[in-house]
Amino acid sequence: MNEKKKILIVDDDKFLLNMYSMKFDKNGFEVKVASGAMDAIDILKNGYKPEIILMDLIMPVMDGFSMYETIKKENLAPGALAVMLTNQGLVSDINRAKELGVHGYIVKATTIPSEVVEEVIEIYQKNKGK
Repeated sequence: MNEKKKILIVDDDKFLLNMYSMKFDKNGFEVKVASGAMDAIDILKNGYKPEIILMDLIMPVMDGFSMYETIKKENLAPGALAVMLTNQGLVSDINRAKELGVHGYIVKATTIPSEVVEEVIEIYQKNKGK
């Protein structure tokens, strides 16, 4: 990846936000973090245009599904790839994510951070070309 890809990481867990922020930064991404769905929506409404939105599913106020529905409905991140990063591994959640048009679904509990970065890069390349 020559030019830095912009990624918005949305999670209510500050520790995870910091850790993933460092991991993606080290892998050549321009990272912006949001500590919840409302924060993420504000960042997008203020003009940030990420290529990738990596979002948690379970967050206070608004969950990842509702957040992504809002982003799509209001066209806040046209062309951005959506990747769920969650501890929810239920088939019903995975199916709902697919129905919403999410490009990737990663279960935190079974994936170490460096694998998350690799998977996101893979999802990006598969959907956007190299």
